[in-house]
Amino acid sequence: MRIHLHIGLEQVGADRLQSVMADKREQLLAKGYLFPRSPGPKNHTRLYMAVTDPAHVDPLRFNRGYIPQDKQQVLFDTVANDLAREVAQHNPTDLILSASQLGVSLGQSSEIARLHGLLRPLSDDIRIIAHVDEQASLLSRWYAEQILEGRGRSLAQEMELAGSKTWWDDCLATAPAIDPQAGVFIENQAAPFWLDYRRLVTHWETGFGAGSVTLRPYDAEGFAADTVTDEIRAMFGIDAVLGKATPTEVPAPTSAAALTRGRQMNALLLQVLADRKRILPRQLWRSFINEINVDGDPVDVASLSAISKTFTADNTALLKSQPALTKDTFKKPRAKGTWQEADPRFGFRATQYLLGFMWRINKATREERKTKGADLDAAKATKSPKGSARPAAPASEHDGLTEAARKLMPPLAIQNFDKLKNSSFAPHNKLGSIDEEQLAAAFAPIPPRELPPGSSGNVIVGCMKNEAPYIIEWVAYHRAMGVDNFLIYTNGCEDGTSEILDRLQEMGVLQHRNNDGWKGNSPQQYALNQSLKEPVIKNADWIIHIDVDEFMNVRTGNGTLQDFFDAVPDATNVAMTWRLFGHNGITALADDFVIDQFDRCAPKYCPKPHTVWGFKTMFKNIGAYEKISCHRPNKLDEAFRKTVKWVNGSGKDMTKEAAENGWRSSKKSIGYDLLQLNHYALRSAESFLIKRQRGRALHVDRSIGINYWIRMDWSDFRDITIKRNLPRLRAEYDRLMQDDILRGWHQTGLDWHKAKACELHAMPEFEDLYKQALEVKLTEVERVAYALALDMES
Repeated sequence: MRIHLHIGLEQVGADRLQSVMADKREQLLAKGYLFPRSPGPKNHTRLYMAVTDPAHVDPLRFNRGYIPQDKQQVLFDTVANDLAREVAQHNPTDLILSASQLGVSLGQSSEIARLHGLLRPLSDDIRIIAHVDEQASLLSRWYAEQILEGRGRSLAQEMELAGSKTWWDDCLATAPAIDPQAGVFIENQAAPFWLDYRRLVTHWETGFGAGSVTLRPYDAEGFAADTVTDEIRAMFGIDAVLGKATPTEVPAPTSAAALTRGRQMNALLLQVLADRKRILPRQLWRSFINEINVDGDPVDVASLSAISKTFTADNTALLKSQPALTKDTFKKPRAKGTWQEADPRFGFRATQYLLGFMWRINKATREERKTKGADLDAAKATKSPKGSARPAAPASEHDGLTEAARKLMPPLAIQNFDKLKNSSFAPHNKLGSIDEEQLAAAFAPIPPRELPPGSSGNVIVGCMKNEAPYIIEWVAYHRAMGVDNFLIYTNGCEDGTSEILDRLQEMGVLQHRNNDGWKGNSPQQYALNQSLKEPVIKNADWIIHIDVDEFMNVRTGNGTLQDFFDAVPDATNVAMTWRLFGHNGITALADDFVIDQFDRCAPKYCPKPHTVWGFKTMFKNIGAYEKISCHRPNKLDEAFRKTVKWVNGSGKDMTKEAAENGWRSSKKSIGYDLLQLNHYALRSAESFLIKRQRGRALHVDRSIGINYWIRMDWSDFRDITIKRNLPRLRAEYDRLMQDDILRGWHQTGLDWHKAKACELHAMPEFEDLYKQALEVKLTEVERVAYALALDMES
């Protein structure tokens, strides 16, 4: 009996060949060829797992419970016995074994010897078959597969090895130490040593005899066609006709942008797993990578021409020794630049997705520990091929972390906490000269301003999407403290937002513009560009760009804009720094004033992460800047360089720091004494759910997950200064709500949001997010440490 051992390779049609052979198993057997079931129904993975070196734990052994040496030995004996029984039962002339992992994973001579030892009792006539493709082309496909399996290194790893005369050895020498629980395997992290086909032949022939290895070319279109059976006949020397197979489509290559996304996500996941406290099953990991997929152009194989060049001489030699190969087999792509990792597109940040995945990782960890406890202990003790073991990083019981944080925070966040807690970046509330608890007296109402002819006064320009329950409070508040006009753009609204704004326009309160036809990368930026053409902006005294979840809180005089202007008479630009307010323990959406419900916030001193000290700008309309952007005006006219004066919320000059760029305050420029921008990014927990569902108006291609909650849910300190505006807010709000039509649309919007909250509670993804958010209990230092670990600073 002859044994035909098909060793792959991966990504050169092995799975297609195996599927067709499984479909035609009975036809093959009728012709004397046994394609056995016992090592696996199609891909004979049990054969492969049985012969890897005991210390060479691969992803299959790890995920299928064959980590300990004794269990692997049982598998070895079982595979040998089952194969012998099938052979005895059918008495074939030829035995076909096929495992695509054999060629790409068995890099040690000891593993070839183990495989030979398992097969020798069946027959000494063993032939090795492998399919090959041009190396750069195959590398691009293999890299995509590795990304699905958790690779955290880019193709720069292979490009650095290009030109090596000892590619096989160099790849194995630079492979990471195997650490199964940390997701580190040679198969998913190392450069593919087996692309050195000449060495591959030598490696296998050393174990199975000279002339035992046959290389065959890979033809993607041919393997997908119904004539793939012709290749099977040629592989094994079958004279009889097998009939045609059902054709399949050649899968489209993964986009280069998706590969970048996957690699960046893998790098973070590997950090999470590094201390081996969490477990991430293979299928769950793959689902994460698939969920962040994005379309686009594939990797340009021509940019990998240095890889092709590495093997030119060896490939030429193989063409002479392997008659099945042709010049087209190794046809190199024309050199074109050098590979660089692609842009992930749409402002992708792996950290934004990581926390959204964390609850699933934690759930999987609990389940895996219940079922695989003993095997996981064995994995901890597993030695790499280099004889090294990676110990788990011990956590101090006296590091100052709360128990909730210890369960939630990844290792990098814990390291950040240790560095942060005694540093100058540690957050605290000892900033400025105002004792906020002393500021409790209500502000007196102010009469409507009489504007001079041709002036539109103090104007807010803003963008909204599905904000119906909050609009009237926001408009009434700012009218009551000195804003004269509003120019509001909307896009994609479903909840009555547009109708509320239309009615307010009919009442003479504001101007509303539909922005559904926006162009470019951002509906917000498109709207701001269009606003510069509007008379209400051209004729404004001061222009203010803020959102409906931001409230200007003047903390001087009578709390009006004019009181602030009187305190900074020569200012042309005001950086209004955010004070981030958390959900304050309020879970349900309610028809109550936002500024009254939420009074717990971030510490005043919080230089990191960047988002805490972000600012929005109020600027005098003197023509100094050509453009309005999200946080500030941009493109300073040189003629105004000596004219503009930027001040912070304490009235301090910060022109040098902010005149031309920047969107956040620094340790030098922070100040809240006269003015702060109260930012209610979350509101209630249910409001957060709805915001998560619709995404952000500025970045329509980004979603908001638990990471956003962690960055924005600050409830460590109390600030009630804005509540002094409640009486005059109530007076203006009630005046506006006397309008029956406006009041009706407000109720419609509120009902829509409550219904949406109920709908999302019924969806497992959102209900899990809701519960996960409410379970997050972090101190201010822990929150900063976590945010920094998630790389929220760009």
